[in-house]
Amino acid sequence: MRQVYTFYADAFRIAFQSILEHKLRAILTLLGIIIGVASVVVVGASISGLNYYVTEKVSKILGANHFMIARMAFSGRMSDEQFERANRRNKRVTWEEYEYLKTNCAACSEIGAGKGAAADLNQNAIEMPSTRIIGVTANMEQIEDKTISAGRFINADEVTRSARVCVVGADVQEKFFPDKDPIGQTIKVRGLPLLIVGMEEKRGSFVGESQDRHIYIPITLHLQIFGRGSDGIQLHGKSENKEKFQNAIEEAKTVMRNKRQLIGSEDDDFGLVNTEELGGQIDQFTASIAAVVVPITLITLIVGGIVVMNIMLVSVTERTFEVGLRKALGATKKQILLQFLIESSLLCVVGGILGLLLATGVTTLITILAEITMTITPFYIVLSVAVSSIIGIVAGIYPAWKAARLDPIAALTKN
Repeated sequence: MRQVYTFYADAFRIAFQSILEHKLRAILTLLGIIIGVASVVVVGASISGLNYYVTEKVSKILGANHFMIARMAFSGRMSDEQFERANRRNKRVTWEEYEYLKTNCAACSEIGAGKGAAADLNQNAIEMPSTRIIGVTANMEQIEDKTISAGRFINADEVTRSARVCVVGADVQEKFFPDKDPIGQTIKVRGLPLLIVGMEEKRGSFVGESQDRHIYIPITLHLQIFGRGSDGIQLHGKSENKEKFQNAIEEAKTVMRNKRQLIGSEDDDFGLVNTEELGGQIDQFTASIAAVVVPITLITLIVGGIVVMNIMLVSVTERTFEVGLRKALGATKKQILLQFLIESSLLCVVGGILGLLLATGVTTLITILAEITMTITPFYIVLSVAVSSIIGIVAGIYPAWKAARLDPIAALTKN
């Protein structure tokens, strides 16, 4: 055991000495590995950051453990035939169904309703076209985890009375009330003056579309202004926690089917989507990007491995006398082979660690300058170091095998 430890300790010491004796050559050799590892880790961090950004935005817009039932609601791709079939089959969602679901869905912590429409706002010679006017029940604040930065949200009594009140988004506030508190001011929607009772915290944009260009009003008032439309209203549900989420969805679906008297073999005549499905689609999307981009960045590591192999062949040629001397003193082929494999692996592992440090610096700089969260996950750290080590071993196999095969007499007399 002591001999084995001594051999490996000497092998690592010799490997370090060899690298330090040719510093410039070692640095140039390491560049390929450093850039390759940094590329893989930065790309991985970008993908993880994108996943986090989209998931956070979806959660901020829709809330956690939230599902929605509507006449036409679906996630993922739907063929034209499937869409046409659903369009013919699905019925609009009614206020009576909202009340029925609210009464009978025991697994749901909240059941709310909403309806959207667009209107052009025009006030004091200021225009804001295509503003979303969203009718809501009072509990939509809890269902979608809304944050009110000033004032309050619409309450249940105002929904019952169809009160002329509203909560504005940040874009509306900045457009019509840039230099004053909007709370207590009025804004007209379709000529109807509405008292502003609250303002929602700025949510920013998502896929290039502002999430602050809207006004919330009581859903009962919304139905009076815009009508029920062909799609009816949307039902929104929430579970108490993630563990109860699927049960809440299944119970809500069962309650809706019972209300519409659908038998077991009949398809749902309503659509249902939830935040968990959207999260799964985001994961699939980012995984597809990773499957395409990561292998491309790994090519730089392969190029770095080729450079390492070339340098190791040069090293074997330079150290022919040393190899011959060691073999003459009793070193076995296996020991010579391991010596050069350790050297090439050490070279690549050092490059992997330096590449990881470079990637950390790059991602930190991007996070600070671009305000985009980039996360270096343990998976990409392990992947980069493991791949660089494997490349070191693979790149060193042929030079090590060549050194191990050297005839000691020929090696000693070559120089």
